[in-house]
Amino acid sequence: MDPHRNLRVSDAVRAELSELIGYELRDPRLIDVAVTHVEVSPDMRHAHVKIGTGPGDGKANTSAAALAGLEHAQNYLRHELATRLNLRRVPELHFMLDSHPDADTRVEILLRRAKRR
Repeated sequence: MDPHRNLRVSDAVRAELSELIGYELRDPRLIDVAVTHVEVSPDMRHAHVKIGTGPGDGKANTSAAALAGLEHAQNYLRHELATRLNLRRVPELHFMLDSHPDADTRVEILLRRAKRR
């Protein structure tokens, strides 16, 4: 598979999930959840979604509640991804906590800034 396509699909899935979680889900456990990174497998069957929670990131119960809320909404999120993205196969979503959400986001921003120059 083309690695550029894999990156484009990962970025599209990240953008759509960010919008869905941020604006369309009404679960109180997901108020401060942000999608930091998505990695889609080369066969497009699985997507590993890293999330970061808000200011209470160190609290295990907040993170566990957010993961439980996302697992509960997994089928809805896949259905919405199928309607929004033109993919032959919508990947299964696997949610995990991002250990350093700010560092990854900062590195991505710096890489995009360097690429523009």
